[in-house]
Amino acid sequence: MNKPIIWINGDCLSPQNPTLQEYPNTPAVWVWDDALIEEWQLSLKRLTFIYECLLELPVEIRRGNVAEEIIKFAQEYDANLVVTTNSPSPRFQDICHQVEKSLQLEVYEVEAFFDYDGFIDLQRFSRYWKVAEKYVFE
Repeated sequence: MNKPIIWINGDCLSPQNPTLQEYPNTPAVWVWDDALIEEWQLSLKRLTFIYECLLELPVEIRRGNVAEEIIKFAQEYDANLVVTTNSPSPRFQDICHQVEKSLQLEVYEVEAFFDYDGFIDLQRFSRYWKVAEKYVFE
């Protein structure tokens, strides 16, 4: 029998996250990705926005190496399954591969905000929104 934990990632910071709906009252974790924060040089505004979103979720907030922290969290809850939502982030697949070395992983699809097959720069919201708004408000 699977005993899950939920990994909340940055592409589904919503109380409507399907993993939270599918697994109510299940321990959930968010990990501030130190390497990504440094690489993308995230602004204080963006970090604050993410933090405010997290405050609306039943989630434990951690910091460090994402895969390592997810695995530690699962061990603390004696879990053998990590459930999360899909992400277009290039780091997402790498983290998933690292987690799958120790635990089962189930990735839920999330309904796309808009349909688009091209490249979108995810490092800055304004660059993302320049592409997205054309599709959202059509």
